[in-house]
Amino acid sequence: MKPIRKLNQIVDHLRQKGIKKKVAVAWAQDQNTIGALAEAIHEGFVEALMIGDKDQIIQTAQAENIDPKIFTITDCKNDTNAIKKAVEIVRNGEADILMKGLVGTDKFLKAVLDKEKGLMPEKAIMSYVAAVELPTYNKLLFITDTAVIPNPDLNQKCAMLRYAVEMANKFGIENPKVALIGAAEKVVPTQQYTVDYAVMCKMVERGQLPKCTIDGPLDIFLACDPESVKIKGVPTPINGEADILLFPSLEACNSFYKGLMLFGGGELAGLIQGTIKPVVVMSRSESPKSKFYCVSLACLMA
Repeated sequence: MKPIRKLNQIVDHLRQKGIKKKVAVAWAQDQNTIGALAEAIHEGFVEALMIGDKDQIIQTAQAENIDPKIFTITDCKNDTNAIKKAVEIVRNGEADILMKGLVGTDKFLKAVLDKEKGLMPEKAIMSYVAAVELPTYNKLLFITDTAVIPNPDLNQKCAMLRYAVEMANKFGIENPKVALIGAAEKVVPTQQYTVDYAVMCKMVERGQLPKCTIDGPLDIFLACDPESVKIKGVPTPINGEADILLFPSLEACNSFYKGLMLFGGGELAGLIQGTIKPVVVMSRSESPKSKFYCVSLACLMA
């Protein structure tokens, strides 16, 4: 498979492979979600099951010049019940992907995490991986964890790595370059995340983690700028050409990716990982284009 290097190439790949998935949307009446799914249906890789206020879904679709008949609509007048119904549909195998609509993330994830009726296997670790397209980088950059784990321990970092490598593999990257990000390039015993990084590098070497080229701690320059590698003179197999950036904390990762979006002209597709089926969680204010890319990513991973 030729590596996917831009987000719009995901759609080309889905069409070429004839991939078509069902998406169940919880509380589905917001215009950006409706717009994103209408585009995905038009592109031919999605069927949309819309759970929410039927009248509002129809009205919103019509206001956007979208024929509501392209959706399968389940009428539900309560957001909590809509979430439960959407999760149930995915859990029972009636849909391949769960997507958040016009509901709060906390309420949505509470249903996903429900031990009896949710989508999390026992002892699984939930994480979030984002694929970011930047005008100044020659390929997609996978970033983790932007949204879920505040201060990951070693076990959680290993899960983050597994999910990110799995996603990169789906994009046709067989041996992704993984940069373990820190403020400097030295292991410092008093900074636990740097010790974890050293352990992870050894685990990859011994085959205890998925195949990848890994190094860290590295700063962003060493991870993503070959010229900086020459200037600093730090030997690293990443060589300024990272595919994956793994961060030591949510605060660092979230701030970094939002900076890329705001100041770097970045475009993003992201996904919850660790669930039995892909889960699309985005801000209610995200653009239809961003939600469209997240849906296409979920279809690729399903």
